[in-house]
Amino acid sequence: MFKYRNININYIRYGNKSGIPLVFLHGWGQNIQMMKMIGDHFTDCDVVIIDLPGHGESDEPREIWSLDEITDMVHELLKSLDISSPVMIGHSFGGKISLIYASKYEVNKLILFGSPFKRKKNPDSFKVKLLKKAKSLPGMGKISEFAKKHMGSTDYRNASPIMRDILVKHVNEDITDEVKKIKCPTIIIWGDHDEAVPLEDAYELSSYIKDSAVIVYDGCTHYAYLERAGQTVNIINSFIEGDRDE
Repeated sequence: MFKYRNININYIRYGNKSGIPLVFLHGWGQNIQMMKMIGDHFTDCDVVIIDLPGHGESDEPREIWSLDEITDMVHELLKSLDISSPVMIGHSFGGKISLIYASKYEVNKLILFGSPFKRKKNPDSFKVKLLKKAKSLPGMGKISEFAKKHMGSTDYRNASPIMRDILVKHVNEDITDEVKKIKCPTIIIWGDHDEAVPLEDAYELSSYIKDSAVIVYDGCTHYAYLERAGQTVNIINSFIEGDRDE
């Protein structure tokens, strides 16, 4: 556990501490396990996966944290582990935190899965779609059953008032100006059937990050990175291959 502003933040660290630091941040209503499925393929790297505040085994904040405050918490945790210039890998809410992180701090590379960055015209619709998709994951077989066990623990309706307010802050906050500051190489992975964050957002996001590319998974949803986990692992491997040789 990492203590930050008097709350406990849960994380796991495994693999090779001398390897490339890979930092995984999960989506809203999820936990470490949703990223560990990918992280477990990189034991030659220094893998860190964090339960974001109010998720998994991490405490809820005692007041409403902004996205900047959550990002700063991640940075302080990584500093405590002597990790600098990591590869940030984030899904959805975790991707938005990763984007802010890369705009403020040194990042080697950035990998995003269905990451929102604009204010939604209809925030309630976004929240409903996000939570419905988090509980369906069609066509994923065993992965679907696994995912259902590790999602929705902080579902909007059942969440505490503080977590509800943080979710509203997340959905309403536009970070386009921050995104435009990002300089690191970036891969953007998206499902063409993503109903929570539409595919057009992926291309707009890429237009703001000079050294970026969009990879579309046909027939996949907001959880494309898991629906084609093998392809995701191969893409990450290819993206970081040059860093292994340094």
